Amino acid sequence: MPPPASTVRVAVIGGGPAGLMAAERLSSQGIAVDLYDGKASVGRKFLLAGKGGLNLTHSEARNAFVGRYRERSAEVGRWLDEFDATALRNWCEGLGVSTFIGSSGRVFPTDMKAAPLLRAWLARLRAAGVRFHMRHRWTGWDESGHLRFDTPDGPVAVAASATLLALGGASWPQLGSDGRWVDTLAARGVMPAPLRAANCGFDVAWSPHFSERHAGQPLKNVRIAFTGADGRRIERSGECLVSAHGLEGSLIYALSADLRGCMERDGRVKIDIDLLPALDAQKVLDEVSRPRGARSLSSHLNSRLGVSGVRTGLLHEVLDRTAMNDTATLAATLKALPLTLLRTRPVDEAISTAGGVRLEDLDAGLMLKALPGVFCAGEMLDWEAPTGGYLLTATMASGRAAADGIAIWLAGHGG
Repeated sequence: MPPPASTVRVAVIGGGPAGLMAAERLSSQGIAVDLYDGKASVGRKFLLAGKGGLNLTHSEARNAFVGRYRERSAEVGRWLDEFDATALRNWCEGLGVSTFIGSSGRVFPTDMKAAPLLRAWLARLRAAGVRFHMRHRWTGWDESGHLRFDTPDGPVAVAASATLLALGGASWPQLGSDGRWVDTLAARGVMPAPLRAANCGFDVAWSPHFSERHAGQPLKNVRIAFTGADGRRIERSGECLVSAHGLEGSLIYALSADLRGCMERDGRVKIDIDLLPALDAQKVLDEVSRPRGARSLSSHLNSRLGVSGVRTGLLHEVLDRTAMNDTATLAATLKALPLTLLRTRPVDEAISTAGGVRLEDLDAGLMLKALPGVFCAGEMLDWEAPTGGYLLTATMASGRAAADGIAIWLAGHGG
């Protein structure tokens, strides 16, 4: 026999920033909230994100900020109308956590840590009456429409007046975001967009020699250019990292959505890396062409242009001995070194995911049109953004928007 169902007002499933923000917003309106998570504690990815300094949000102007959400900027912009970067900073201050703007415009807690903020947040939620149920892994609904959970003590059924799903994407599955919910929703007629890696690395067919010698080395102050899926020439400067498999790091992550778009169309994407973006092509040619006497080519490139280490290794990856000794070819390659990216790294290695519940399948309050009383928020929705605080800001804003949708829906249904 199935277990008897307990009854709750609102069930929030998922203890990440979206679920916690929704729980806070609902409880502040006097709505009873029970929060469920499959892990032993909440906020695990939030804490991991704060290991190197918790990037909360970004200080750039509103239009530029909203534009980071690409084709979903209109929808995400509506969430941000109610909870934007300034509101997030004020919210932190309300928890006793001061913030500052770094040199890149990114916003961090003054102490750079995630744990004190999470502790203060959970204390506020508990004081507001939010009840936490850990090690409750949601498995869907039973025949009566009750929520089902697997727990260490056996299966549990819950009858909720409204449900918020805030289950994350499929990146970092060891922290709880494993994407299992895709099949659960599909069985109920909700077909999410495929989950894909975002803010991710890309594979390159390095030679074994290059990979063994240079994996883990940064490529600082370079410029990457390629033709996007829409025909635009896309260029961006920054720093990336050579990995054993290919390229990753902040510059690659910032370009990952456009790179992935090319791959989805063509199967792979060719990029050009300007190894010396501060110098024009003529200057590079002039320096390469200078007589080098008894010096080796490597010594010559290092002394004239500061090219050494991984940059020299890249040249040898794409040029044979004859081409390396042709000054015009060498100079041109220093300004546009061609590489082919073969595929994204696996989604479970990505910082975040694209795809998920299509926003077209939700109403303005983020309720699933096919499942009245069931709302969705956070990274499980079909939007994406680069790193830099944009992910966390929109995730929390969506949790707040879904909470407001739940409150309105409950009021209209005798809740």
